[in-house]
Amino acid sequence: MEGGRGETRTSTKNENEKEKENENGGGERGKRKGGLQRKGNREACDDVTLDNPKLFSLAGAVARRETLRAAGKRVVLTNGVFDLLHTGHLFYLQQARALGDALLIALNADASVRALKGPTRPIQSEEQRAYALAALACVDGVFIFGTPRLDAEIRALRPDIYTKAGDYTLEKLDAGERGALQDVGAEIKFMPFLAGFSTTALIARIKAAGEV
Repeated sequence: MEGGRGETRTSTKNENEKEKENENGGGERGKRKGGLQRKGNREACDDVTLDNPKLFSLAGAVARRETLRAAGKRVVLTNGVFDLLHTGHLFYLQQARALGDALLIALNADASVRALKGPTRPIQSEEQRAYALAALACVDGVFIFGTPRLDAEIRALRPDIYTKAGDYTLEKLDAGERGALQDVGAEIKFMPFLAGFSTTALIARIKAAGEV
């Protein structure tokens, strides 16, 4: 009888230890493959490391651009927040990629998004947004920028084509960015939004669905 109770306690202890390991991200079940690794035992989505071979520093993006230039490829540059990728984003990015041979995206850093859109944005961190963009076949590279304007990055990258979506015109572009584009000889293209899609509207629908 005592041996039986001892076996039960040992079995319970082993089960508790396994459960604790799983909660803490230990053991095989705690390992996330495909570039996702748990850092601790928090449930937050921020608690992962994302392996993203398409995410470059500015210097890395410039090196990638020069490789493409040497191969005779026309490089398209666009920039934006790209928070909660939706159909409108995907439509635009596919259209942007079709303008040339490779598409590079300058992604707004988290701090710049908060400055533009308020303290509750972005919904996804810059690393998460970059990871989502890099998963798209139409995207060849992403780099994160935290400056208010993109003129220095434009001068460094010297894209063949620069594109923006929406109701932008030459007059609405920042004067410094427009000057940088003209200095490097980039062609400027404006692409229409796909009507009916926006991150703000998507957030509102998600909130409404959560209240049902």
